[in-house]
Amino acid sequence: MKNNRYSIFRNAICIAATAGMLFGCGPDKKPVEKVAEEVVLQPMVTPDFNSDSSYEYVSRQVAFGPRVPNTKPHMDCGEYLAKFFTKHGGWVYRQQFSAKAFDGTDLRLKNIIVSYNQKATKRILLAAHWDTRPFADQDEVDPKKPIDGANDGASGVGILMELARVINLAEKKPDVGFDIILFDGEDYGQPMYYPGPYQNDSWCLGSQYWAKHKFPANYSAYYGILLDMVGAKDATFAKEGVSVENAPSVVNNVWTTAARLGYGKHFINVMSQPITDDHTYINKLALIPMIDIIEYENSDDVYFGSYWHTHNDNMNIIDKNTLKAVGQTLIEVLYREKL
Repeated sequence: MKNNRYSIFRNAICIAATAGMLFGCGPDKKPVEKVAEEVVLQPMVTPDFNSDSSYEYVSRQVAFGPRVPNTKPHMDCGEYLAKFFTKHGGWVYRQQFSAKAFDGTDLRLKNIIVSYNQKATKRILLAAHWDTRPFADQDEVDPKKPIDGANDGASGVGILMELARVINLAEKKPDVGFDIILFDGEDYGQPMYYPGPYQNDSWCLGSQYWAKHKFPANYSAYYGILLDMVGAKDATFAKEGVSVENAPSVVNNVWTTAARLGYGKHFINVMSQPITDDHTYINKLALIPMIDIIEYENSDDVYFGSYWHTHNDNMNIIDKNTLKAVGQTLIEVLYREKL
């Protein structure tokens, strides 16, 4: 039986809900009430998100091999990503640090921080994680071997790469500044088979570190958007609980924008339970309201798709239409944001 890595938090989440969260821990799927009539917006020309390019960027990450910390594929891919954003107009900083894994392993990690339009005071933070799971602990075959991580999380990185490329080439840029952080160490969390007490904070090591050691030190953003598992065929994205609690207006903006662009079949009008992901620590520690666009597929009581943390998380599940839906929506959101 599959176990959602977040399922162990559900009881605690239910208790927290009684103390003031915006929703309960009842059925996963709840219709979300419309709170306001849709505003009619003026037409706007925005850069076209090229899903072929984004797909290629996902494939290039996977080609390095599993991007597990302390390995050569991890090191090589990290340099590839940093050089890519430099080539495409970004100011790049490699935030290198060490962290101790759940089993005591010393991990050499690196958050890759990229800034565009640095002079703008109003900033939007976009993020994904670039490492891969060191073990396929949801797979019956070779559960202790690392996974390709095509969707988890090369898809989010590939979308942000294409977004940066087309905006850098565009004659008209967004009015606001935006920053991209590729978090490391997100997927080095404790597997269920590991003996001993479960360590809740063994996940999301890069976002925890950055939130406690911001770079730049005084960094602040108007809001943030995290991408995680955003490239699978026919993927659906629900309005995740932590996102709705901390940044309801951002959730509404993104989902309304997606619907207006014709991507409503992906950005579904469903409320889902809160999960622990990088955005959790950005909200809690960095105090930046950040939402999570993450696949929601709860047919077998697992939040994510059947490929999750298995060797099936490879290029075979990546779909250009899904990449397009997420990438074009993000571009539209950025260009609609005013100073």
